[in-house]
Amino acid sequence: MDRVRVELGARAYDVVIGAGLLARAGAEIAPLLRRPRVAVITDETVGALHLDALRAGLGDVTMRALALPSGEATKGWEQFSRAVEWLLGEQVERADLVVAFGGGVIGDLAGFAAAVLRRGVRFVQIPTTLLAQVDSSVGGKTGINSRHGKNLIGAFHQPSLVLADIDLLATLPKRDFLAGYGEVMKYGALGDAGFFEWLEKHGPALAAGDAALRAEAVRRSVAMKAAIVARDETEEGERALLNLGHTFGHALEAATGYSARLLHGEGVAIGSALAFELSQRLGLCAQEAPSRLRAHLRDMGMKVDLADIPGDLPDADALIALMAQDKKVVDGRQRFILARGIGAAFVSDAVPRDVLRALLIDALSVR
Repeated sequence: MDRVRVELGARAYDVVIGAGLLARAGAEIAPLLRRPRVAVITDETVGALHLDALRAGLGDVTMRALALPSGEATKGWEQFSRAVEWLLGEQVERADLVVAFGGGVIGDLAGFAAAVLRRGVRFVQIPTTLLAQVDSSVGGKTGINSRHGKNLIGAFHQPSLVLADIDLLATLPKRDFLAGYGEVMKYGALGDAGFFEWLEKHGPALAAGDAALRAEAVRRSVAMKAAIVARDETEEGERALLNLGHTFGHALEAATGYSARLLHGEGVAIGSALAFELSQRLGLCAQEAPSRLRAHLRDMGMKVDLADIPGDLPDADALIALMAQDKKVVDGRQRFILARGIGAAFVSDAVPRDVLRALLIDALSVR
């Protein structure tokens, strides 16, 4: 069992990583409680698989739970309102704890509900997917989607504890696990060439189920994110690097209606490949970098190109319009995460529209 500390002064917290954490959830959470009860928000899939185990692991801590529908479409006003009203109906007080028990959708929605409930109550993340364990559960970004774009409504609200139980990853469908791997790969691609090389070597075994390798990948990803968050909590500078691939990916998610056609991590993987290709076209890196990134994604059996997304997509101009709603837009200028090579990402708002448009036209033409 590893503990990674997110150093945020009085709001610092641990990310605990290891096997069997669900069985000791009560022991980990109890020191945070004023009274022995928690309100759990989960989804129907996770609830059916793991809610009884969580209840047993909480021991003497009383648990009430709400299971929302599974899927990205849940992360909107309707289910958010339902969650908040349920928490109020359960008489959750400011000193109580909300537990977000699920993947990134549940973590984001439940965290936002905790942020606004009674002007802020504490919450604990128990992420059940690889994507949530390495990314969305850490750092305090909470929120829901709008018809205008992804994650445009939300708040920074740090959890009090994160429990990343590696055993839970064994129940993930292969597609969901690989989608989460898109976020793991991102950490190496943006700032740690050594980690990217480690992933090239161990990624296939990790995907095949090696628990020790999975734990190490989660630990290294979380440690990197925790360090960045500690230096730049509200994304004023360095933290923006964690959005590698997201500007493209979020636009593609919007274009596919936040549906099962494209999972978030798949969008990040395709978006990262596009970001490296854009960097190469701008003369910032050698062709070897995007080729190497794409080769690794293909070795892992992941989506890499727009051609891998089923169904029709908007044209280049429509995709650019969707990208304009991205949260990284500043003074009307689109900011991109570009790279000078594997492990060397940076933020830029100097991407000519004609280069971006040509990239997307070429990417769409091979569909």
